[in-house]
Amino acid sequence: MRTTELVDGFRHSAPYVNGHRGKTFVVMLGGEALAHPQFRGILNDVALLHSLGIEVVLVYGARPQIDEGLKAAGIEPAYHNGVRITDEDTLKIIKQVAGALQFDITARLSMSLGNTPMQNAQINLVSGNFVIAQPLGVEDGVDFCHSGKVRRIDALGLRRQLDNNGIVLMGPIAASVTGESFNLTAEEVATQVAIKLKADKIIGFSDTNGIVGEQGEVIAELMPNQVEEMLKTMSQDTSASIGTMAFLKASVDACRRGVPRCHLVSYLDDGALLQELFSREGIGTQIVTESAERLRRASISDIGGILNLIRPLEEQGILVRRSREQLEMEIEQFMLIERDNLVIGCAALYPFEEDNAGEFACLVVHPDYRDADRGSVLLNNIIGQARVRGYGRLFALTTRSIHWFLEHGFNIVEVDALPNKKKQLYNYHRRSKILALDL
Repeated sequence: MRTTELVDGFRHSAPYVNGHRGKTFVVMLGGEALAHPQFRGILNDVALLHSLGIEVVLVYGARPQIDEGLKAAGIEPAYHNGVRITDEDTLKIIKQVAGALQFDITARLSMSLGNTPMQNAQINLVSGNFVIAQPLGVEDGVDFCHSGKVRRIDALGLRRQLDNNGIVLMGPIAASVTGESFNLTAEEVATQVAIKLKADKIIGFSDTNGIVGEQGEVIAELMPNQVEEMLKTMSQDTSASIGTMAFLKASVDACRRGVPRCHLVSYLDDGALLQELFSREGIGTQIVTESAERLRRASISDIGGILNLIRPLEEQGILVRRSREQLEMEIEQFMLIERDNLVIGCAALYPFEEDNAGEFACLVVHPDYRDADRGSVLLNNIIGQARVRGYGRLFALTTRSIHWFLEHGFNIVEVDALPNKKKQLYNYHRRSKILALDL
């Protein structure tokens, strides 16, 4: 890696390092991820999150390892409605498998050899009875035996360990108030822990970088209702990963119960966790909390709402005045944020195809809604559109918002850096600052 690449990487990740510090992440490692050679790299990255001041709860699963253990013991796995039936013999195997995985994870996170990512990490890894389980019971006359579900989470105990700078490690086995052991799903444990801790994120792993669309592209963001529609299709697909489907179902539940974001990244790609959390583009799919707001492309019927939004700034001279007729011709370039049928934000992407560039223009957010960084939401959408179109650069002209653009990665450039057509229209009397973002 060239020195400039290293420096650029640090600089670009700094806002995310600052933003994530002090936050609580629940990281869920399924058995498939633990079985892959890349799992050691993932644990190194988890240790790095901890060293950056992020509070981490690590939840591990063991589906494939349990199946292998049962096969070796000559025990035929039994299921009802997709749920494993855990009799006494099966529970013994699950305890052995879960215990072995716990020791493997603990050993890896205890390593401190020189010239390794774990050097000087000094991690306190904590496990305990933070989850109280209860049996699933009997369904359709079928006794699930020692298959259970979460009854209670000791959130105060978990918080105490996190406040003491420890990583909490939790597996798929939990005890009940009667002293029995029950087999739980890692997805349920991760979800319930995240809800009770009011965690900022749940992060899961699959064999693809998130959810892949029909054209083979990774879908960057989904709402819970969209995930539910996808799950209907995935349930009919025999090749769909059971672990991925389980995580998606858990993400829907988590989002609707207060966890703002759930991320799904690949355990096959080295550093996918870091790229998802510390880069502007990310690499996987995030399931985000449903909102009364929605981001969408503008249409002719939105002209009135956009005019109401931009007129005050035009009158103050902050924006260049646009007529209704001009807006009607340019409406397809606009994206807007709508809340309860009110246009509360807008921005436009004007193309300069011959210069392989686009202009980010007419960014406005309603004064009553400037507390949630909606301008960044619009900017990120426009950046995504520009990348899809293959543009190499995005530029913007402003007289008042110079620092905002600088904070979002733009650099001040001279008039000569503008596309030729835009250069001819530049108003030297207005003297707008020109900022550019290389894509």
